[in-house]
Amino acid sequence: SVLPSPAPHGVPDRFRMFRSCEWEVLERSLNILQASDFYWGPLSVGEAHAKLQREPVGTYLVRDSSQGNCLFSLSVRMPTGPVSLRISFQEGYFRLKNWFSDCVVRLLELVVAGTRNNPLHFDEMGGTPLV
Repeated sequence: SVLPSPAPHGVPDRFRMFRSCEWEVLERSLNILQASDFYWGPLSVGEAHAKLQREPVGTYLVRDSSQGNCLFSLSVRMPTGPVSLRISFQEGYFRLKNWFSDCVVRLLELVVAGTRNNPLHFDEMGGTPLV
């Protein structure tokens, strides 16, 4: 399930400099993401985890990453509690583990479909698979 966003956000001003082709990918993806129900914008990891703690396992949200080298983070309610995973942006693609796309929402769709048969394992999740 998705933890709905409180309100739409403007373009974050903390982004690094991008080539024009990267900026077009980022801007298009951000517009789609802002129209989604699960993008929370500038939400800290602590705030995200506090919100997810009360939600069913599998509930997720996307927020701006507090890491300077990442744009977004995926925060998910796991059986052991909330975890956050960084979504990187390199060479015009958003990446999460082995999946990549030129759109964050499409990336999440790929991850959801792909983990149904092949769960992901992240060090951040202490061995608990992401399904």
